[in-house]
Amino acid sequence: MDIRPRLADRAADRVTDHGGSLVQASAFFPDAPTPFLDLSTGINPNPYPFSPLPASAVERLPEEADTATLTQHAAAYYGAPSAAHVVAAPGTQLLLPLVASLLAPGPARILGPTYAEHARAAALAGHTVEEVERFDALHGARLAVVVNPNNPDGRLIGRSELLDLAENLRRSGGILVVDEAFMDVGPRPESLAGDVEAGNIVVLRSFGKFFGLAGLRLGFALASGDLARRLSGWLGPWAVSGPALHAGLEALGDRDWQSAMRQDLIKSRTRLDTLLANAGLAVEGGTDLFRFLRHPRAEGLFDHLGRNGILVRRFAGRPDCLRIGLPGDDQAFERVRTALESWAGSHP
Repeated sequence: MDIRPRLADRAADRVTDHGGSLVQASAFFPDAPTPFLDLSTGINPNPYPFSPLPASAVERLPEEADTATLTQHAAAYYGAPSAAHVVAAPGTQLLLPLVASLLAPGPARILGPTYAEHARAAALAGHTVEEVERFDALHGARLAVVVNPNNPDGRLIGRSELLDLAENLRRSGGILVVDEAFMDVGPRPESLAGDVEAGNIVVLRSFGKFFGLAGLRLGFALASGDLARRLSGWLGPWAVSGPALHAGLEALGDRDWQSAMRQDLIKSRTRLDTLLANAGLAVEGGTDLFRFLRHPRAEGLFDHLGRNGILVRRFAGRPDCLRIGLPGDDQAFERVRTALESWAGSHP
């Protein structure tokens, strides 16, 4: 299927702010102390310590054998049936419009509020897009998208419910896309990675968030053999860079680091929750990589933290909501504690 004509759609221009821009933060808060503490993303602040890059990682085209080994590691790590069910790509963002193009244009429904790029990507692929807030409203769509755990509030839909939805969609030729970008720190038994052979389930997995290496641009689609071959064909050769292959092969196979990091993230999340509670802020959701707040003074808190050199994530159209990532070390936690205490003291 040639998707190129559809990429001229106006949706290509509607890119949403997703946090992480320190240039933008400096423009918002020109008098803030530097360096900025960026808590506006859900990226692990303690990245995987991969070994130094060999010169061949940047001097030569990636070897097909290394890409094959990477998909084997990914299948084992994520729980896909086999490497033939794994497509490696330069980040899941690039996969979104390709996955949406597995179906001819039709009605697409996305369980929201959620990551805005799913709606934009489905529109790029020619679908008529609707964001729905009830899970049962996804029935009847041709393309249904669920972010699980959800970004930004951590909402979780159970595996059995998702499989029932996939079966419903299958009867009408539809596809279920489950974005599991944060399932590395979620309840892994609820993942649909092992169910993709059903034929109409595509699972997206982000490498950069849990491993803290977002700039490498590495992500995966898990799908049936037929859908995986189609996606791989669209991506073409050398889709994954040499540096991403090098880091990905090490990180996905390092079970000791993965286990220890999950425990460290739980401790950091608990520590952040305590600071928030001490400031009178109740956590309403999130994951072990970010916390989600609702507060009537959320905009004021965003501004206060920004003027103290701490960037968090706010949301257009939802002025009472904030997402806060994890501080990476004791110094960062102390900056957050000081800023929250001064805010709480000015809002008794």
